[in-house]
Amino acid sequence: MEFELEPGLHLIRAPNPSPMTGPGTNTYILGAQELCLIDPGPDDQDHFAALLGSIERKGVLRYILVTHTHLDHSALAARLARSTGAEILGYGDYRAGRSELMEQLARSGLSGGGEGVDIRFVPDRALADGAQISVGSDLIRALWTPGHASNHLCFEWRGAVFSGDHVMGWSSTFVSPPDGDLGAYMQSLMRLELERPRRLYPGHGGPVDDPATRISDLRTHRMMREAAILQNLAEAPQRLSDLVSAIYTDTPIKMHQAAARNVFAHLIDLHLRGLVEAEPHLSPDAIFSRIADDE
Repeated sequence: MEFELEPGLHLIRAPNPSPMTGPGTNTYILGAQELCLIDPGPDDQDHFAALLGSIERKGVLRYILVTHTHLDHSALAARLARSTGAEILGYGDYRAGRSELMEQLARSGLSGGGEGVDIRFVPDRALADGAQISVGSDLIRALWTPGHASNHLCFEWRGAVFSGDHVMGWSSTFVSPPDGDLGAYMQSLMRLELERPRRLYPGHGGPVDDPATRISDLRTHRMMREAAILQNLAEAPQRLSDLVSAIYTDTPIKMHQAAARNVFAHLIDLHLRGLVEAEPHLSPDAIFSRIADDE
């Protein structure tokens, strides 16, 4: 089903609901006659057909913008480009923007989790932070917002921002190293806050009509999670699984694996900030302890 969100903006939701994707991935089509599409979504035949039908009714698709390389956002890009002749734009492949530490963790065997990483994705053209493209009379500006993924982009259009998985209204953002980076995520929240968008159009769920409050709530949520981790580590050194069991007491056991990814992201950030140490070395199997204050 297709929805008109405002003049020049339509939404087609992919049929991939799940605990990680909410009601499904949002694909946005912008413009009239000359079109731009944001996040083609999973490689699903029904979704592909719905997108092609909408494009044929509206005009010519010039650009396919990809917020990040998770399979529920980018997998359909190449197929859609072959059918329409559109140019695929994104920050880069799945490793683009990674820090050296995250590269080290990846080389040590740590793999991503969650929605699945699209290792085949390569854009026709890479968009740097601040890059602009024109679609009809509109300008779309790319904002590099690493955190959920190292190559995550948001897109500003008419004062609104398509926020991908960086900020959503229905759920907090999943941060899973080495693709996700919590320190980068917190900085990107501040970056988006400074944009003062009038509205957010996320990758999953409905629009966010009060972006400032939502961004503040997400920051508070992360600070509370950090405080809980530090409090538990102040009592005794612990393994990752111990922390998850102690903190996520109201979360079903089947979701603890995903929770562990989020906690490990916090532990990496705390380790980099000199607040937590890991023995024998930084990894999900380490024993973590809090570093005592000099006082």
